[in-house]
Amino acid sequence: MIEMTLREIADVVGGELHDVPDPQALVTGSVEFDSRRIGSGDLFLALPGANSDGHDYAAKAVASGAVAVLAARPVGVPAIVVAPNLGAVPGTSVALSHDDSVGSGAAVLAALAELARVSTERLAERTGLTVVGVTGSSGKTSTKDLLAAVLAPLGPVIAPPGSFNSELGHPWTALRAGLDTKFLALELSARGVGHIAAAARVTPPRIGVVLNVGTAHLGEFGSREAIAQAKGELVEALPAEGLAVLNADDPNVSAMASRTKARVVKVGLSGDADIRATDVITDDQARAHFTMHVAGESIPVQLAVHGEHQVGNALAAAAVALECGADLATVAQALSGATAASVRRMDVSTTAAGVTVINDSYNANPDSVRAALKALVTLAKPTNRRSWAVLGEMGELGDTSVIEHDAIGRLAVRLDVDRLIVVGTGRPSHGMHQGAVMEGSWGEESILVPDIDAAIALLDDEIAAGDVVLVKASKAVGLWAVAEHLTGAAEGNSAR
Repeated sequence: MIEMTLREIADVVGGELHDVPDPQALVTGSVEFDSRRIGSGDLFLALPGANSDGHDYAAKAVASGAVAVLAARPVGVPAIVVAPNLGAVPGTSVALSHDDSVGSGAAVLAALAELARVSTERLAERTGLTVVGVTGSSGKTSTKDLLAAVLAPLGPVIAPPGSFNSELGHPWTALRAGLDTKFLALELSARGVGHIAAAARVTPPRIGVVLNVGTAHLGEFGSREAIAQAKGELVEALPAEGLAVLNADDPNVSAMASRTKARVVKVGLSGDADIRATDVITDDQARAHFTMHVAGESIPVQLAVHGEHQVGNALAAAAVALECGADLATVAQALSGATAASVRRMDVSTTAAGVTVINDSYNANPDSVRAALKALVTLAKPTNRRSWAVLGEMGELGDTSVIEHDAIGRLAVRLDVDRLIVVGTGRPSHGMHQGAVMEGSWGEESILVPDIDAAIALLDDEIAAGDVVLVKASKAVGLWAVAEHLTGAAEGNSAR
């Protein structure tokens, strides 16, 4: 974050100084919510959690070098205290309770958001910091990682680790940016209309990327139209001198061109895309090769990340980098060298026993599961390797849940996946299994198991060298325990 005194921070967040001997003391470091990561000059964020309260670690944080604590109550050490009954802080969508730890946590998060907004705006004014926002029903994290790779040759980039795009992760990431940061690449997610607009007020973007409108969180939004409305809030937040990068292959996204004042660049496979891919092929590791066309020029790109769906993500990242001053050759080189930077997302590895594991277990929705199944088949079939899909429930699909799970089960059979292991006891899991059984010709394509341990036991009994195993489900299922068991990464931990 930009350097501020404790008095300035208190004024920004509407808080009061407590136990502060020097209101002019400078916060020169970052904002941290884990007392174990505190360094000299940092500001400690005291958040109440499910199992512990950050206020209890305030003294430890100050002893470790924190200048002060951003808290909901006095803690006996230098603190900026924000009261739960202050109401919503301007620029955020956080509704504050008037009591208990929920209100305290919301108050601190609202203050954090306001601090991030002011820091980001001051950096943009002083250093020309460029904020890039990425949204979409799927592919945000992969695209954010590709963005970081293609922007890096142009200057220092700050991006969230993994998918840390929550009410905490979004402002926390923004506050990692300092005077030497040139680009801030952020994911903007939503579980309702207005969420992306609120996030954009915290970190006003100059460039916005909309990847797709799918069925992720359909149960919370109610319709695909509502999802499109929410995703389009990003392009509505762009200034007239900004840039909207839109997926030309998704009509719901392409139509967002009418919702922005910014210049529009469309990317995709269709003929009307400004940045287009042709001659797309995938190798035996499901890595896409294609020709990228931009303004009459063309150049080959060979992606190192897995899955044909990464082509669209790469084109979007290319559009941003070209806007920021990169040349076409540098962009192609950066895309070709970019590897998966976030864990449990199309992470492909081969075990000592010769089994290839595709760990895409971080999260799942119908679109991302379809893409992962196609990647699985691309890896396995050309060399006649046996393919396994270990799938769990996809959450937040509302009334369409059983139908969507049924469709995934049927698709696995149509793609000729050799074995489908469906994990879970709920109706969606049963729907996926029954869809595969009804689509199948001999009844053993799909096996329904009650839990992760049962899936692991079955795999241990039946997989062999040369097999390819995809593991994917919504985050709440915790199915990465299966992938980590197969690769040995889970030794000594209790992930499941």
